[in-house]
Amino acid sequence: MSITGSGVEVLVNNSAVRTLRPGETSPEGVKLIDLGTGGALIEVDGRRWLMPLGSSTASTLVLEADERGHFIVTAAINGVPVRALVDTGASAIAMNLSEARRAGVGLAGARRVRIFTASGPREALLVQLASVQVGEIVIYDVEATLSERDELPITLLGMSFLKHLDMYRSGASLTLTRRQ
Repeated sequence: MSITGSGVEVLVNNSAVRTLRPGETSPEGVKLIDLGTGGALIEVDGRRWLMPLGSSTASTLVLEADERGHFIVTAAINGVPVRALVDTGASAIAMNLSEARRAGVGLAGARRVRIFTASGPREALLVQLASVQVGEIVIYDVEATLSERDELPITLLGMSFLKHLDMYRSGASLTLTRRQ
């Protein structure tokens, strides 16, 4: 966000720059409520944000690597806490069947698929998760594979979730930001 005379320029959804004056609303629903010297008060989806220059409303989470260099998080799958590993090498979220049942994952309509893992090819069930949340980042209707052998000791947060995020690694920190 930058201030221009009597208005502000905002980048909306990482795709459109809109110039707004107090009281105006962009086609995407961003409304400028008030303008000050250090920033602006905007409203998005009924929620107000006090935005200093250069700030963003995007949900961001910073993770720290464990002693082995892995990023372990508590994710909420369908609202149920699940221990998970951030895994950019996994095409989809991968869970064992017991953990999926605990999270209330529906198996009606699940399709049998063949997946290729580090341990070799396996049979799995392909399902849709209603929601996956890590910190304040929430993604809805996310594809997952379920291992029927319960061989996965931890849920893998794969690319079916991560593709909606920007990831930035610096040293032992990984910053995840929800794309707008």
